[in-house]
Parts: sequence; structure tokens; C-alpha cells
Amino acid sequence: MIEAQGIILDRGPARILDGYDLRVETGSLLAILGANGVGKTTLLNILTGLLQPRSGQLRVEGSIGYVPQLFQAAFSYSVMDMVLMGRARHLGLFGSPGTRDYDIARSFLKLMGIADLEERGFNTLSGGQRQMVMIAQALTSECSILILDEPCSALDYKNQAKVITTLRRLNRDYGQTIIYTTHAPQHALEAATDVLLMKDARTYRHGPVAEVLTPENLSDLYEVAIDRADVAASPRHTFAPRFVLEDTG
Repeated sequence: MIEAQGIILDRGPARILDGYDLRVETGSLLAILGANGVGKTTLLNILTGLLQPRSGQLRVEGSIGYVPQLFQAAFSYSVMDMVLMGRARHLGLFGSPGTRDYDIARSFLKLMGIADLEERGFNTLSGGQRQMVMIAQALTSECSILILDEPCSALDYKNQAKVITTLRRLNRDYGQTIIYTTHAPQHALEAATDVLLMKDARTYRHGPVAEVLTPENLSDLYEVAIDRADVAASPRHTFAPRFVLEDTG
């Protein structure tokens, strides 16, 4: 469980967060949406302890595993090496992984569906594969809270589907508490139990997906008309922006 109260953070003369309150219950899956630069990553960095707010209180019950935005490793680590890095908190300063650590790493590689990549070089993988490796690394730390910053950034539809399906399965089948940022309302609609819409430093909405993720709230969030789009012969729906293009003649 994570509870934040009255979080205030400044960056230079600009106030990024001004009085944010947030409670993430154990076993919930929270999606955070908002425009570029509104402070989504900043909020994640506060929740993970990477940033200290100017004021406010933060209470975390459990350990956190953090998956940053998609990146390449500085050195030619194997997939197994990357996943084993998640065991660092259990090994101590000069410890080295043992049989149990390898077993745990392999169990999460299997859970992510990438056991066959164990010996591959991390930087040779596709974006979607690298993202699965980083999720496996975080889970290998045996964290109780998994936090991901735009896990579907720069991924094609196929790999986005893999990541979102994996997050939903981790939450539903294993009770994993998950927080992730996204620019796609559909990613929240498909997987999340709760949503946080960050409008600006002071204005936000937080609550269950069915109550908060509405066309009206999304239109206000992104300052563009957004409609609900129902899928034919299905109970499912999505959201679509209504772009108004200027006629340049």
C-alpha cells in the first residue's frame, strides 16, 4: 500500500505538484494519465523514493520494484545478468547470486514468456522483449509494489498488447500491486482497477476506472474533444479524440 498526503514539489521556480493526495491499496492496479510535462514521472520518482518532495507525507508498506522507460544497457549484459540485478537487495554489498537466485530469475523469465532469451544479449532484443526483461528484473527483487514509467512507450500494437496483458495477469492472478503511467486511455481501460488523471500541479482526479475514466474527464484532461466509441457486438468500448483540422484551402 502507498499513501501520499499533501505532496508538494518544485523544480526551480516552477511548482510541479501542489498538494497531491493519493492512496494505492494493496492488490490494486493504478494507471496514471496526463499530458506531457504534467509531472507523471516526477510523481513516480517521489513514490519510489528517488525524489524527496518539498513537503508532504509518504507512507509505503512493502518493497518497490521500478521499471523506468525503455532503455539500452551501457554494457553487453545477457538477459540473465539483467534479471539477476533484481536480486541485488538480497545479496548484500559483496554477495554473488547462488542457485536460489538463479531459480527465482528463471521462474520470472518463464512467467514473462521469455525463458528462451536467457542467454541473449539484452541490447540485441526488440523493444517489447527488453520491456519484458525489465519487468522480470523488478519481479525478481520479490517486490510487493511494481511501478512502471510508460511501459508501452515506443512499442508497436503487438508488444503493447503483450505488456498490458502481462500487467493485468500479474494483478489478477498473483495479486501484484501495480502503478504505471501511460498516454493511452485504452491501456487503463483494459487493465487498471483505478486511474489518476493529472491535469496540472493542483488539479487531478483519482478513483475507480468506471467512475473516473469518462469522455468528459478525458476531454478536460487533454483539452480536446474525446468520445466514447463502442465496439460492435461487444460490451467493450474505447475512446477516440475528435480532431478538428483547419481547412488550409
